[in-house]
Amino acid sequence: MEAKLFNKWSFEGIKVDDPGLQKYISLNPVIIPKTGAHYVGARFHKSDINIIERFLNKIMVSGHKGKKHFISSGKNTGKAANALEIMEKTMQIIEERTKLNPILVMVKALENAAPREEIITIEYGGARYPKAVECAPQRRIDIVIRYMVQGSFQKAFNKGKKAHETLAAEIINAYNLSNQSSAIAKKQELERQSDSSR
Repeated sequence: MEAKLFNKWSFEGIKVDDPGLQKYISLNPVIIPKTGAHYVGARFHKSDINIIERFLNKIMVSGHKGKKHFISSGKNTGKAANALEIMEKTMQIIEERTKLNPILVMVKALENAAPREEIITIEYGGARYPKAVECAPQRRIDIVIRYMVQGSFQKAFNKGKKAHETLAAEIINAYNLSNQSSAIAKKQELERQSDSSR
């Protein structure tokens, strides 16, 4: 019997096209994406965790954007049940709007929005200079998930919208390569800065 996500969506036939990310986006079939830190302590353990679970973990503890804790503090309860509910509703909205498997849409959105370069600051003779560096594949996934979740929470805050609605819109926009997506906008900004500081 095939394991389907939330007993609804199949992982069959979904693959990662970006060769740099293939080893870092796990699509092992799961029903409930919650391992309870089964891999913690193992090197590169995040690569073995299903990509939907990594989204869930970031929904539970999204971190704050620009020290604005109040934007994410209501969602960052660490309650897995709340995160699972947000994730399931998000998947349903994606399926309704795109008529595609939401796991496929999410994987393509991650590939589209994962930044290839970022900026570091180097100090030379007391002066600081920006320098463009390539982004490691594991970090590319971490960064894009963070941008998507934080961007969706920010769009839901004080706007009368639900977190699952804004997260679904964020993922669909990233899938369509739209600038309406916080992750796509941030990726373009990072790569533009990298070009100018090379």
